[in-house]
Amino acid sequence: MAFQRETTTMIGVWLVVLMVLSKGLSSTGVVPDNFTIPSFVNIGVLYSFNTSVGRMVKTAVQAAVDDVNSDPSILANTKLKASLQEDTKYRGFLSIAEALQLMATQTVAIIGPQTSTTAHVISHIANELQVPLLSFTATDPTLSSLQFPFFIRTAFSDIYEMTAIADFVNYFGWREVIAVYGDDDHGRNGIGALGDKLSERRCKISFKAPMTPEATREEITDVLVQAALEESRVVVLHTSTAWGPKVLSVAKSLGMMENGYVWITTTFLSTWLDIGSPLSSDATDDMQGVITLRMYIPDSERKRWFFSRWKNLTTGKTANGSQGLSTYGIFAYDTVYALAHALDAFFKQGNQITFSRDPKLSQLRGDNIHLDAVKIFNEGKLLHKYIYEVNMTGVSGLFKFTSDGDLVNPAYEIINVIGTGTRRVGYWSNYTGLSIVPPEALYSKPPNRSSASQKLLPVLWPGETTHKPRGWVFPNNGRMLKIGVPKRVSYREFVSQVQGTDMFKGFCIDVFLSAVNLLPYAVPYKFVSYGDGDSNPSNTELARLITAGVFDAAVGDITITTERTKMVDFTQPYIESGLVVVASVKKTDSNAWAFFTPFTPMMWTVTAVFFLLVGAVVWILEHRLNDDFRGPPKQQMVTILWFSFSTMFFAHRENTVSTLGRFVLLIWLFVVLIINSSYTASLTSILTVKQLSSPVKGIESLRSSKEPIGYLQGSFTRNYLIDEIGIDESRLVPLKTPEETAEALKKGPQKGGVAAYVDERAYIELFLSSRCDYSIVGQEFTRNGWGFAFPRDSPLAVDLSTAILELAENGDLQRIHDKWLLSSACLSQGAKLEVDRLNLRSFWGLYLVCGLACVLALLIYCIQTMRQYSKHRPEELESSGHGSGSSCLRTFLTFIDEKEEIVKSRSKRKKMEGIS
Repeated sequence: MAFQRETTTMIGVWLVVLMVLSKGLSSTGVVPDNFTIPSFVNIGVLYSFNTSVGRMVKTAVQAAVDDVNSDPSILANTKLKASLQEDTKYRGFLSIAEALQLMATQTVAIIGPQTSTTAHVISHIANELQVPLLSFTATDPTLSSLQFPFFIRTAFSDIYEMTAIADFVNYFGWREVIAVYGDDDHGRNGIGALGDKLSERRCKISFKAPMTPEATREEITDVLVQAALEESRVVVLHTSTAWGPKVLSVAKSLGMMENGYVWITTTFLSTWLDIGSPLSSDATDDMQGVITLRMYIPDSERKRWFFSRWKNLTTGKTANGSQGLSTYGIFAYDTVYALAHALDAFFKQGNQITFSRDPKLSQLRGDNIHLDAVKIFNEGKLLHKYIYEVNMTGVSGLFKFTSDGDLVNPAYEIINVIGTGTRRVGYWSNYTGLSIVPPEALYSKPPNRSSASQKLLPVLWPGETTHKPRGWVFPNNGRMLKIGVPKRVSYREFVSQVQGTDMFKGFCIDVFLSAVNLLPYAVPYKFVSYGDGDSNPSNTELARLITAGVFDAAVGDITITTERTKMVDFTQPYIESGLVVVASVKKTDSNAWAFFTPFTPMMWTVTAVFFLLVGAVVWILEHRLNDDFRGPPKQQMVTILWFSFSTMFFAHRENTVSTLGRFVLLIWLFVVLIINSSYTASLTSILTVKQLSSPVKGIESLRSSKEPIGYLQGSFTRNYLIDEIGIDESRLVPLKTPEETAEALKKGPQKGGVAAYVDERAYIELFLSSRCDYSIVGQEFTRNGWGFAFPRDSPLAVDLSTAILELAENGDLQRIHDKWLLSSACLSQGAKLEVDRLNLRSFWGLYLVCGLACVLALLIYCIQTMRQYSKHRPEELESSGHGSGSSCLRTFLTFIDEKEEIVKSRSKRKKMEGIS
């Protein structure tokens, strides 16, 4: 189809060529081929000068030509001669004749055309004749340098404008927009670019409303009425200054400029406002609160000079005084200067301007058709190259092309229409996105496109409100939301269909209805059952049907899983429900050795060792001072054992007299107190609370076994056990109802049943509420929740999430839970599945403190004993002075075995004898 359209276009182009040339174009003079630097160069300007934009462009181009011709630093010996050609229709086809008239005057470049539609057509002629086509208003992003190498855009492409709009929409959190646009190349391709940029941000165009470029007020009304029936309230208007304000006027009359709407327009509106400035209140009354974009021109001395000069150039040309100036006028001025710089570089390299006949046209010559006037610009490719190499500072700032043929540093002002004027609420640049500071202030910093760095000033929206519009409503087209509800055959307390009606009831339904009642708007909906009623339907398939458009939402016991979140959006979970393991349990009776149960073997061993250790330490510290800890060796061993274990009951009869001994005993008695209390409490629990036991300990024991496992048919549990846990599919047994589950668990794996049943905790609590022979074993091994499913990026999912949180905060969610899922007494009997034995991990801190106290006391005792030994050792050892090592050791052991009082008395007596 594209090839057919292009072929038809080319046939039309050459038909017009033949018509124009047959009417006398051959009479135009030809510049001689052999010349050096010409005294003047022909450039063409193809615009509709009877429009407001065309009149402004004409003034700007003439001013630029005059300035170039009077500037000796540019084209010193050559003057620019601008041929102004009226593009009377600016529709494309009839503009071909006007373009050919410029081509026939040996024009080296054409500034224009005004519209992208015309640019698409005459770019073929420019390619054939190698004449550069420079346009600052044909911003269609599909006018690429690949297809149209001689088309040069001297303003910002619409691709950047649409990126700015997409960032603006994403900044405020809207996900859908309505696109209203002119049904031509400029409108279609611009909106196509907008759709691409929105999709990159997980947004989309929900409704496209094309209009003919010359639509009447009635036709505009019909299109906007259709748009008003849609869900989105964010409207992007992409059209021209000719009829864009008319669309806003119709929207105002239809009530589409009221509170709740968002209108975003492309640069046509800022151009219309700038050219018509100052405007009356009647002119701007139809566009209050509208957001529009304006190509950003950095503030500079040259810009201020040009604005001052513009007033002098246009004073008296309009009824309001001077003619307004938009950014297109500034780019028009810079385009002439850029072309002059390129021609200057062209001539400085010794190049000449020559034309030659097109051999393809020669084949079409006939007796009545003269094609001699239309010739190829031989140096067109060279001039094209110099244009792209221009690097200058113009009124618009840095004027330089990228390798892709676009101007550098594309940026836009974001304008809010307020009163009879506008207010800037921020900037957008391709470098850092949205900001409230001028883009040139950010170019010296690293690019930052994070969400935290995106900022805008407050906006006054339609309806004169600063509160951000929600951006959507339920479409007023009589259509109700189709909400899929799983038709369950088990656990009908959660969701079930009322027999013989289209109504549903249950815990999930009540939560949904309560949340909907909290929304600040009405939600038209109807429940549609999903499932055959014979087996539980797959909720994953239900989510997939939302993606396919069969359902608009799904309400029920739908678990939020990774697979499902890739297809739909979920609300905030309204109930937590992870996977657990249920198995048969039996009562465990106490035995004769139950008193050993409170402590683990390691705990018993360490406790016994510390009893002996503390007894030995206290004996060492008290032996030289306390008669209770002296006597024959056999008696001392009995004393150590008795003292050690009697401290358990605080029944020790030996008194401690040393400070170190009392210190150690005090620490040890505190440890014993804690150990006794913990033992007593644990033993009491073991003997008084019913104990349950099961061969299945949890999911890990199931993984290592080979026994069959049951799961709820239709649940995501099957895939989870296979993919995540690694259980073989052959071991899994689907079970439909709680009765079937209980029967399978009762039979066990030996009789064709299952060893355990894996399901979500919400179901299990209901299952166990009336079945006390089964219990949850092990820990919950997933953390899931249930939510309501909606299509991706649905705003209703966000609002319902807020409503669910409000239900949780005000207690309504718990009341709904108690109404449907309140547990029976069976769950509250307090039976314990496993005995909680006390282990060393809970008491190692106490033992550590006690051990450190013993070590510290022994260290101090050894230091004191060594000092006494060196002071009070026997006289005979001191007199000999050369005793053997074994004799010294025996002497030391004898010393520490003696009572301290005897040693001191003997030493005192010997000292008195020595004095006498």
